[in-house]
Amino acid sequence: MESTSDKTKETAIPLNTPVQFLKGVGSQLAVLLEKLGLRTALDCLFFFPRDYEDMSELRSIEQLEEDKPLSVCGKVEKIEFRKTGPGRSMLAVLIRDGDQFLRAVWFNQPYMRDKFSHGSFVLFSGTARKRGVHWEMAHPRVEMVENESALQQGSILPVYPLTEGLRQPQVRRIIEGVIRQCASAVEEVFPEEILGQFNIWPIRTALPQVHFPTDRASIEQARRRFIFQELFVLQLAVAMRRAMVSTQRHSPSLSVNGKIDARIRRLLPFRLTAAQNHVVEEIVMDLGETHPMNRLLQGDVGTGKTVVAAYAMLVAVAHGYQAALMAPTEVLAQQHVETFRQLLSNSQVRIALLSGSQSGSQRRQLRRAIELGEVDLVVGTHALVKSGVAFPRLGLVVVDEQHKFGVLQRAQLRSAGLDPHYLVMTATPIPRTIAMAIFGDLDDSILCEGPQGRQKVHTYWAAPQQRERWWKFFQKRLGEGRQGYVIAPRIDARAEPRVASAEQSFSELSQGPLAGFRVGLVHGRLSAGDKQAALEKFRSGVTRVLVATSVVEVGIDVSNATIMTIEDGQQFGLAQLHQLRGRVRRGNYPGYVCVFADPRTDEARERLEAFVHTSDGFQLAEVDYRLRGPGELFGTRQHGVVPLRIADLMRDSDVLQEARTAAQTLVAGDPQLLDKGYERLRQMVFHRYGEVFELGDVG
Repeated sequence: MESTSDKTKETAIPLNTPVQFLKGVGSQLAVLLEKLGLRTALDCLFFFPRDYEDMSELRSIEQLEEDKPLSVCGKVEKIEFRKTGPGRSMLAVLIRDGDQFLRAVWFNQPYMRDKFSHGSFVLFSGTARKRGVHWEMAHPRVEMVENESALQQGSILPVYPLTEGLRQPQVRRIIEGVIRQCASAVEEVFPEEILGQFNIWPIRTALPQVHFPTDRASIEQARRRFIFQELFVLQLAVAMRRAMVSTQRHSPSLSVNGKIDARIRRLLPFRLTAAQNHVVEEIVMDLGETHPMNRLLQGDVGTGKTVVAAYAMLVAVAHGYQAALMAPTEVLAQQHVETFRQLLSNSQVRIALLSGSQSGSQRRQLRRAIELGEVDLVVGTHALVKSGVAFPRLGLVVVDEQHKFGVLQRAQLRSAGLDPHYLVMTATPIPRTIAMAIFGDLDDSILCEGPQGRQKVHTYWAAPQQRERWWKFFQKRLGEGRQGYVIAPRIDARAEPRVASAEQSFSELSQGPLAGFRVGLVHGRLSAGDKQAALEKFRSGVTRVLVATSVVEVGIDVSNATIMTIEDGQQFGLAQLHQLRGRVRRGNYPGYVCVFADPRTDEARERLEAFVHTSDGFQLAEVDYRLRGPGELFGTRQHGVVPLRIADLMRDSDVLQEARTAAQTLVAGDPQLLDKGYERLRQMVFHRYGEVFELGDVG
């Protein structure tokens, strides 16, 4: 493939040209391109390669060297697939280059065999080893090529994400044409001083090189341009949001004096920990301001976030304002209501629960009571937003488990007149880079100290042959008066018969190892009433064992429950496993968790090893982030944050910090980016993040 710089530029076309009208595309190919999000010529320009194939490392088979990363092209001569055990397989593909052969092998990846056909040409990239008379590569990267002449010795080719029916040569050809016709029409968003200060290539230099680089150095420089731009625009939006909240939004000043503090603490049944006191001080400082508090409270499982939230809500009530707490599930909302009622049993504070499972008349009655100011603390699910409640004096909004809500939802509860203060809580610790990138408009507080007297949770990863021994231990703990959980990843076995289900576990345990104890069942398909009844029987001790899905991941606080079995643990994410473990560390007895799992991937094994050997939620969050990435962890689409096209928050953490500092400095001097030199930059910020961060109020 020729370098774009070596070709005569074709007639320019508009950036908004639909892909079907691009040279060599047409309507059928356009349908496939749309699956990749490519609808216009502009989309194609910013459809960045996921990797590069360096043809300078292309070798013939006879030129291979042991343990050196190289690429080989050959013709498929033989395809062999066989099963090696339950759920296990091996695929071997033999390719020929002249009179030399290379064998590529894949283990437990049966889907790979559909990539190959006899007589086709393939490119294998990896490290080779001599096996007898033949060379062999294990799990090489594969690229299908039209023929040997399609490969150019010495060139660096882009490797794009594909969808079924598309091949790399097609996508390369389309994007190369778009670059020739459109790259010169793309306007620069950075003023000259930013390009120079941060050693950033101009966009018209970077665009051709990020797709078809002349050398490795050009890849790095071109990619740096777009990584910095992507993170800088995001951080500008975050900084502008912070500036707007502190200068243009007004909230009631809810100052705390010694009298209010003493009244609140008298209502609490125990003394706050040092960590809780520190966070309370931070919150009190914020609540005293006349602009909205926007604080993120991160706390590991069992560190007492709810008590801190209760303190903040009581400050609002003490000033004659209402407070609302929004939880992602009815189970968690109900748990909060029970906790508040216990904490405030000796007070006159009026508490209400508003949820989607209530009848229309119940919701209307509650809504009217709230609007008349007859309710002080309102706890609810999404129904708080959807029901259109008009709070006459809303002073504070607490959003629990923030990662389960969209960004915009935390700003949808407002009262007439002043904006409320916001406290956002999560028991899923957020890795530092995600906190900077996505929650950077919030001030951060961390709870990392649990209440005194809490015992350690012992965690085990057991083999199938240890089941009998484990159930005897489980029975022994129940015999001592404790309660326990059994967690399964599925409700029933219809969809995946080989994966443990709650219904099957309930049936087998009730008639087997736990036949002498009362066993309950709870999962997401139960009605809200049945679910609540099952949980109440467990809380009261009538039910000794609760078989459940991850519906009990948060919101269940039974201090007598100290033992847990997790079936098919490889099906759960690391954060989920840690949250589940938190259910058996609520009281003064030591907890025990046994996970049965059969991981089939290195990632699943590493996840389970981390779960067993690490009890610190913040450390586990970093491991989970490294293994699964931010999209899996928090779902950036769910947050409303535009998915990153080229930047990686973990890999590019240094660039993120650089972009964050630069954005904060720029916004400090020009909060609305009104300088004429920042006009295009401002437009890009509003286009990508204006709605997400509610920047419509700016300027």
